[in-house]
Amino acid sequence: MKAIEIKNLTKTYANGIQALKRIDLEVEQGDFFALLGANGAGKTTVIGILTDLVNKTAGEVKVFGHDIDKDFSVAKKFIGVVPQEINLNIFERAIDILVTQAGYYGIPCNEALPRAEELLKRLGLWEKRFGSPRTYSGGMKRRLMIARALIHEPKMLFLDEPTAGVDVEIRHEMWEYLRERNKAGLTILLTTHYLEEVEQMCRNAAIIKGGEIIMRDSVRKLLTFMDKEVYVVSVQHVKDITTLSQYKPVVVDDTTLEIEMSRKETLHDFVARLAQTGMVLTDIRPKGHRLEKLFLEVLNK
Repeated sequence: MKAIEIKNLTKTYANGIQALKRIDLEVEQGDFFALLGANGAGKTTVIGILTDLVNKTAGEVKVFGHDIDKDFSVAKKFIGVVPQEINLNIFERAIDILVTQAGYYGIPCNEALPRAEELLKRLGLWEKRFGSPRTYSGGMKRRLMIARALIHEPKMLFLDEPTAGVDVEIRHEMWEYLRERNKAGLTILLTTHYLEEVEQMCRNAAIIKGGEIIMRDSVRKLLTFMDKEVYVVSVQHVKDITTLSQYKPVVVDDTTLEIEMSRKETLHDFVARLAQTGMVLTDIRPKGHRLEKLFLEVLNK
């Protein structure tokens, strides 16, 4: 049985815009799956239909074998959702938000409280359990939304841009927790603008463009479309860069370089070559907009 089965899914809005065009998509149980696309490509519409927030125009959708048209009351029990927009009750205490959410699934308070405690502790919110979201940072609100989505112990978690606006440290903590839950059997469908998230967590992915699935493959296979990568290199002080010519270095300022590296080259080799110049490395990271570059590479193949 598949976690998700989508056949000929179509969505046309009242204004005539066709958001989805007869798409087919399957997600295996236990997968960590990425649905990638630019803004307006149709990602959020797909999740909206899967969670019964958007009415489809045509097509068939099943969640763990349950047709959402015929048996959504059963299908929804398998689903947890972390939407793109913050939608918490800012005046309700965090622990009450979780217990109330559990109640919607028929979970009594004496069962909900231990679950809430475990989730809040694991997500670093236990000390703030009696606080309300209006006092929370953006990262804390995102983590609370993940806890709320998991309180009824779903088999499938939908994450729609879950780390938007979250700082790097908190983002990595969230990744670690989500990987842990996935290893325990939770199927996860992720939409994101951060290619790093896809590389770090997902095994398979699909790219949607203009309401159509244009590619579905393993993440490893998709990333092979990126022949070159640009890195931002921070050093204590930029010196002679002539020995780095194979990396086409560009001096940004006194402490920053940009270098270009093919997929056949390794960061280890570059760092060794950099050391030979006498420059002291302090940081190296991929340059931004990698997801957009991947889209362009795929579309132009």
